[in-house]
Amino acid sequence: METRNPHRWWILVVLCLATLVLVVDSMALTVAVPAMTADIGASAQDIQWILDSYVLVFAGLLLTSGSLGDRFGRRKVMIVGLLLFGLASLAATVCTNPGEVIAARVAMGVGGALIMPSTLSILITVFEEDERGKAMAAWGSVSMLGLVGSPVLGGFLIDHFSWHSIFFVNVPVVAVAITAALLLMPESKGAWRKPDPIGAVLSVVGMTALVWWIIEIPQHGAFEGRGLVTLLVAVTALVGFVVWENVHPEPMVPLVLFKQRNFSGGSLSLTLVQIGNGGLLLVLTQYLQFVLDYSPVKAGLAFVPLAVAALIGNGAGAGLAPKLGNRPLVVAGLLVMASSFFLFTTVDADSGFTVPAVALGLLGLGAGMAMPAAVSALMGTIPEDQAGVGSALNDTIQQSGTALGIAILGSLLTSRFAAEMPAGSSELAKGSISGALAVAGGDAGLVRTAREAFTASMSTTLTISAVGVLAAALLAGLVMRDKKKDAPAPAAEAELVA
Repeated sequence: METRNPHRWWILVVLCLATLVLVVDSMALTVAVPAMTADIGASAQDIQWILDSYVLVFAGLLLTSGSLGDRFGRRKVMIVGLLLFGLASLAATVCTNPGEVIAARVAMGVGGALIMPSTLSILITVFEEDERGKAMAAWGSVSMLGLVGSPVLGGFLIDHFSWHSIFFVNVPVVAVAITAALLLMPESKGAWRKPDPIGAVLSVVGMTALVWWIIEIPQHGAFEGRGLVTLLVAVTALVGFVVWENVHPEPMVPLVLFKQRNFSGGSLSLTLVQIGNGGLLLVLTQYLQFVLDYSPVKAGLAFVPLAVAALIGNGAGAGLAPKLGNRPLVVAGLLVMASSFFLFTTVDADSGFTVPAVALGLLGLGAGMAMPAAVSALMGTIPEDQAGVGSALNDTIQQSGTALGIAILGSLLTSRFAAEMPAGSSELAKGSISGALAVAGGDAGLVRTAREAFTASMSTTLTISAVGVLAAALLAGLVMRDKKKDAPAPAAEAELVA
């Protein structure tokens, strides 16, 4: 007798819409920053808070929101998150000063934290294991298309409307997602557990402090002054959280999941990949706009090879996973991604777009194979009653990896660029390629020097990314395991994850 949800593929569409609105908003906003700065008189510090306030709240609340979904219902929590995100986006369209925009972004961060863990946990409860790989591939493809398409969409909206339209575009998507969720999506929740307020507070304080410390590394350093204080708060809270969760009889977060090879191997491998990817987007968008002189819209379109190849990789991975298992796909995909990063290191000021286009194609192909397989493997280890907080735990680790990648590789890019610039250059010219081009004016020689310095520092930075992805492939190959077919799970293992 067929027990599968007859609406499961429509439910997947809802989950993709919910995820898409988060991806599009974050990426499109970066395109809107110049227009927003001019209109509301935002300082550089204001802009940093507009961008970072969302990340801080989002990362800090993920674990707590995941546990809320398991306790009160994942559909309910996702709908509340969508409603809050949509209302905050609508409020942002009438903001007239930086403080109002920051407040709206904080509310959007809370909504995003409620949405993200629920989407993946609902997916694994709606789809059986034999269809889960295809569902994961489709979900990943939509996220990739959003990542690529959002700068193009952002550029179009800014060219034809005001910066407020970046936020307004979220509203109809949220409305459709909420309506479809109410009509099609079943509720799912885990076994009732007692609240864990101490664990919730420690996780929020620890993750918020950790992400804030990472964000401030380029400006204030890692181990001095306020940076050291923030790090101490993060370490104290997170160590306290781990200790508390291990002694509490009903912990908010099942840290025992890390004893599962596929969960620990998959999560840590994806984190290493996110460190590399965080640096790539930062570097490549500057290369396209400041070295190749692309407009924001054209720079967004340059990522099309990545999206197309990711779709091909997703399709191939979904077909091969049942035959080969997840581990070979993860290892093979990560090796292809590493080759892409190494190819990026060969780019210089005269390379044009041919080499980056090939590298982006390889990156998309590898990511399309590896990422859904890794997520499918690690989510397959999580009991259904802990799907929300298990998904949030994975999301949190990856968010930290992305933030760490941007901070570390951004710092490396900046320091290498300053070292490559001529000794007599001004501080503004040494600070960034945008500063150097502003100083250069019509000086073709200085423009050429700045572009050569940037591509040299880009090569150094992406070499670190390539090594990180190679390490992820090695880790996945050594740690992850594929389930043996037609063999029941050992009783001890079943008790471990229950």
